[in-house]
This record gives sequence, structure tokens and C-alpha cells, in this order.
Amino acid sequence: MKFKTFLGATALVALANTATYAADKDAADAAVEAAKKYSGTTISIVWEAGLQSLDPLNYSGPKWEKLTGIKVKVVEVPTDQMFTKILQDFKSGAGAYDALNVIPSWMPDLARAGALEPLDKYVDKYGYRDELQDIAAAYRDNQMQYDGKIYGFPDDGDVMLLYYRKDIFEDPKMKDEFKAKFGYELAPPKDWKQFDEIGQFITDKMAPKVYGAGFFRTAPYPQYMFQERFRMEGGKFFNPDTMKATVNSDVGLKVFSQMKAENKFMPPGVEQWNFVDNLAAFLQGTTAMTISWPPYGRWAAGYGSGEEALKWVPKSQIAGKVGYAINPLGRPELGVGFDLSVSATSKNKEAAYLFIQWLNSKKTSLERVQLPYTLRDPFRSSHYASEKYRSLWPDAPAYLDTIKLSGERGLLDLSLLQQDKYDEAMTKAISSLWAGEEPKTILDRMAQQFDAITDKVGVDNQKAVYKVWAAKPGAYPK
Repeated sequence: MKFKTFLGATALVALANTATYAADKDAADAAVEAAKKYSGTTISIVWEAGLQSLDPLNYSGPKWEKLTGIKVKVVEVPTDQMFTKILQDFKSGAGAYDALNVIPSWMPDLARAGALEPLDKYVDKYGYRDELQDIAAAYRDNQMQYDGKIYGFPDDGDVMLLYYRKDIFEDPKMKDEFKAKFGYELAPPKDWKQFDEIGQFITDKMAPKVYGAGFFRTAPYPQYMFQERFRMEGGKFFNPDTMKATVNSDVGLKVFSQMKAENKFMPPGVEQWNFVDNLAAFLQGTTAMTISWPPYGRWAAGYGSGEEALKWVPKSQIAGKVGYAINPLGRPELGVGFDLSVSATSKNKEAAYLFIQWLNSKKTSLERVQLPYTLRDPFRSSHYASEKYRSLWPDAPAYLDTIKLSGERGLLDLSLLQQDKYDEAMTKAISSLWAGEEPKTILDRMAQQFDAITDKVGVDNQKAVYKVWAAKPGAYPK
């Protein structure tokens, strides 16, 4: 009894100390203080190659080393290779990675495999639960846990936004002519029929100087736009009882046919446009509407134009002329995003955890999402409300309000076992669409590929994962 009483008293003291620790310090300071005992250690973190990696390379990595004495080795990996590299490292037992960037749709696969370290014990030890509540619900409630355990901290507010030329949409002559022809106001489109009518109208009036719209069309980006439109038009990916793919339904055919037809009022060659091609056309003023992730909005305003790392971004010709709106039909795709996780085979788990808590904390993350040269987007309520962020350019308040609303209404990416294989099937299908193949033929083949992946994973296994995903509020519009 005395031994049990001692254990109980010890636990109470520990809890009391943890509570005091959390109350006295914010999560960033708590992580820094605790991490100092690992000074001299080197931890590695997997990060998306390119602009994303400039955050830990140029900013957060050096700052963390200065604060704690812990060096950060950044392992740059192309996005389409990250899942494979993480899984290979886990299966080999090499432990080459300590902290990870994980796309949320991969979490079921990686968690079930045992590749991700559960984080709850660290969250409680270092008093981080309260600050996690500041993460916007769309990300916190859908991208943080698997099977009731925390495996990652949502760290990137990815969501698709509609950008449009306010000067064109507010031009009195354009407004009058449009209303006379269609019977409604020229404004950001509420559905895809309006999008098509507005896009064609602007092209008819202004091309080749300005086309009605432009989109990125090359892999892998368009599959996220398909996921959104397909569901918003009433489509379901699978029959939940049999797990047979239903992407080749009438809804799928409608969406594919519309997507293909829209290229006709977009600039010639749009079928080959990538992220940068589409960005350049919009910033140079040759397209009146586009849909993309939040960085487009910052760069269109000219934010960060003096940064050396952004020399590849064309100088905006439309600063002050860009409006931000929610996508047609009102529920945009969240589209990728990143979670910060800890590798289950890391030899420095606690040091890696403390680094990602510091990165993800309210204080540090607000600094990081304002870095003009990286692609981390606002993902916390405190980011949207930040007076500093809202003062960065004249339309920044409208930008942040639109991101917040879009996130609240956002649709989750499909997230299954071997999700990367389903993504690949959708990506190849859309490439075939731009190449001129018949939509029905493509969709039937895509459904067959979905079924083959499901059979390989195991119908019952996949059905269980799909049931959990489909029950989430952001899976299918209600």
C-alpha cells in the first residue's frame, strides 16, 4: 500500500509540475527549454523539395539551433517520392529520419504500418493540447488523428481558392452587357454553369489579350479539382457495401466532359500548363479567373516580390486588382496539406517531437506562414486574426477571411490504404482526358484500376478505412 501510495503521490506531483510548466510558458518556449538537454544532437527532418524546404533550411532550422543547440538536417524529397521514402526507411529499420512531413491522406497507411510515432504522451508531457485547439477545425479534426491517436500536427492550411480580376468583374460596361445576356450579375460564379458562362463571355470580349480563365492541367494537380467537383455534383467514389468503384457514373462523365469543354475558353495550350505556367498567366493579366492554393493570392498582391528565392515568380501586373472567393458550389478541396510527425524508428524521438511542437506552436507558426518564400499557408484561428498578417497588403484581410471560410467548408482528400495508387490512377485518367480520349472510356478504365487496387489491399480492410473516412463531415457534402 505504501509503495502504491508513493506512486500515486509521485504521479500527482508530476501532473502538477506539467500543469505549472504549461501554464507558465507557451508551447514554443516550453519546447525550447526542454530541448536544451539535447544540445549537440543532430536531428533529420523530411521536407518537400523546393520552396517548402527554405523554411527549415533558411529560417526555422538555424533559429532552432541557436535557441537549443540542436542541429537540423533537412532531407529534401520530391512530394511524389515522400511516401515511398518514409515507408522504405521504416521497413529497413535504418532510422535515417527523425521528424517527418506527412500528407494527411497518407496517415492511415503509415499509422497502420507502424511508421509513425503516437504523439499523445509528448503532447501531455509538454502541455500542448490547449494550443492544438487553435488549429482550425477542418485540419485539427480531420488531419491529426488515426484510430483515436495523434500521429501528426496539421501544419499547412492548404485549400483551393478562386481568384478573379476585380477590375474586369467591376467594369460597368462588362457588367451591363453580361447581365443583359444572362440575366444575373457578373460576380464570382456560384456554380460551374456560371463559371462556364462567365469564362466564355470574357474570352469572347477580351481574347487574346485576356481569356476568361486558366487552370493548371498537368499532373498531379488536376486530380484534386476532380475530387472536389465529382463530390459536389453528387458523386461517390465507391459503393460502401461492395467497395466497387463508382467514379465511372453519370456524375463522373458529366464532370470530365465539363472539364474538357472548359479548355475551349482558356488560352491555347492550357492542357500542358503546370503550376508555374498558370501562375504566370494570371500574374501577367492574361486570365481573368483561376483556382489554386493560397500562395497565388500573396504573390498576385506582390507580397515577397523582392525575395531572392522568388525571382522565378513573374512580377505581378495585377496587384490591387485581385479578388478572393470560395469555389463554385461552395465546398472547395483542401488539397494535400502537410502534417508534422515523428518517425517510429527515430533514435531521437523526444528531440524530434520538441522540434515539431516548436515549429507548429502558435508563436512560431505565425512567423512561418508569413515567410514570403515558402509555401506554408495559414492554418490556425490566430493566423486568420493576426493584425500583423492582415496588414501585409491592402487586401490581406479579405484574403485571410476567404481562406478561413474555405477551410471551414473544405472537402477532405480521399484517404485510403495505398492512397498514392488511387491518386496515380486519377492523375493518369485526367492526362488521357487532355490527350483527347473519350471520357467514358477513361472513366471505365479508372474504375477498373480502383477495383484492382482495392482487391490487392483487401476489400474488408479497405472497407473499414473507407467507412471511417466517409463518415467525416468533410468527406461528402451533406
